[in-house]
Amino acid sequence: MFEKTAALVDRYEELNQLFASPEVATNPDLMRTYAQEQAELEETVRAYRHYVQVERELAETRTLAEAEHDADMAQLIREELAALEADLAETGERLKLLLVPKDPRDSRSVIVEIRAGAGGDEAGLFAADLYRMYTMYAAAHGWKTEVISTNETGIGGYKEIVFEVRGKGAYSRLKFESGVHRVQRVPDTETSGRIHTSTATVAVLPEADELDVVIDDNDVRLDIFRAGGHGGQGVNTTDSAVRLTHLPTGIVVQCQDGRSQLQNKLRAMEVLRARVYDLEYAKKFGERDEDRRQQVGTGERSEKIRTYNFPQNRVTDHRVGMSIYRLESVLSGDIEAFIDELVAQEQAERLAAAQEV
Repeated sequence: MFEKTAALVDRYEELNQLFASPEVATNPDLMRTYAQEQAELEETVRAYRHYVQVERELAETRTLAEAEHDADMAQLIREELAALEADLAETGERLKLLLVPKDPRDSRSVIVEIRAGAGGDEAGLFAADLYRMYTMYAAAHGWKTEVISTNETGIGGYKEIVFEVRGKGAYSRLKFESGVHRVQRVPDTETSGRIHTSTATVAVLPEADELDVVIDDNDVRLDIFRAGGHGGQGVNTTDSAVRLTHLPTGIVVQCQDGRSQLQNKLRAMEVLRARVYDLEYAKKFGERDEDRRQQVGTGERSEKIRTYNFPQNRVTDHRVGMSIYRLESVLSGDIEAFIDELVAQEQAERLAAAQEV
């Protein structure tokens, strides 16, 4: 562990020297690249330096303990030893986690797709609830959101909504939301008070740029049509809606919410690039999910990662067996406790896998 950390510290110091060199100082792109690399190393370097300092203080304090004969002073030294040993152990564990290989996509912005599953109109309303939950969670983190495309139900719900969450580290947190979400509640239209169970599927895709995946224009079929649904002035009166079909994979992306054909095409291409990148990444690294449909399941009621139970004011994440009895708070974006637990679970799994190598 320490050999690897020492190499990272050496690289961190090398970057400091590079910043002072004329060829880097006069090259904004190179400066930005090195600054990002150093920022990614900083937490590990700080932890390592703290570990070395505490280790040195611990050795010095043990030497003092061996030479001390005064009972009161010896007691103080033993307390100091205990505190230093605890600090050393805690920092060592943190270093282990910092050295575990991270998902290289964690720092990216994301595209989130929410689709109504089983449950008819109630599933569409639940999809709208999830969209609101994620936009409020994003706002709390200072991330920006922008709707890319929608397919509304007409009663305030969504058959489908696709939106972007732009901010550093968005994927590292929101990636755990992919899957089937289930709601149990009495719909407003239910006169008998019977509880209905509905679902919505969520897919979280890391954004990809043209360097990540190259899409040949000859591999994409472009269809233009007139937008439908609840559009604003001008949206439903011109042929501005765009459908892109990626012929090699069969992936289809449709966008009609923009005010122009060009805007819709750019947004659709952004989503297409993210989907193709996600597919290629899964194949390259042999991840469990071979494609997006596996990621989000079929939308059946029996498949679920989280249940939102209104009668009991309870939200349960089935992956970590965790329940929170503040349903309205969760639907207002307070999902941090779930995500923290899922992050800890992922870190433990990565650490265990690294130790097996």
